[in-house]
Amino acid sequence: MYNFMTHIVSITILLFLLITFLQSGIDKITDWKGNLSWLKDHFSATFMAKMIPLLLGIVLILEIITAVLCVLGIYQLIADGGIRYASEAMFSGCFTLLMLLFGQRVAKDYQGALTITCYFIVAIFGLYVVNS
Repeated sequence: MYNFMTHIVSITILLFLLITFLQSGIDKITDWKGNLSWLKDHFSATFMAKMIPLLLGIVLILEIITAVLCVLGIYQLIADGGIRYASEAMFSGCFTLLMLLFGQRVAKDYQGALTITCYFIVAIFGLYVVNS
């Protein structure tokens, strides 16, 4: 219980990121065609238009890796207070969100970019907290 209370902020942020990335990954798996269709339209006027299936697959893999790292990070923080997996989860979340932000900016979807920025603030704060 001591490790839980000591790392409660990091654990809460990891839970937030776990929900975010696991749900997003599951959505991509269960509705691949729908996501692909929407993204092809969204990026049709950009240099990324022909790469959408590959990029969607890369984002899916990064989201699942981030979710797994979140689970491992929560476990490690509670079990022995170690921060390795929590740090990796926070960084992986930041990196994935930066990729998504880049895509939204290229597509000139500034409202979408703003939404991603909100998630990024939580993730970067988590990276700071877990490494402080």
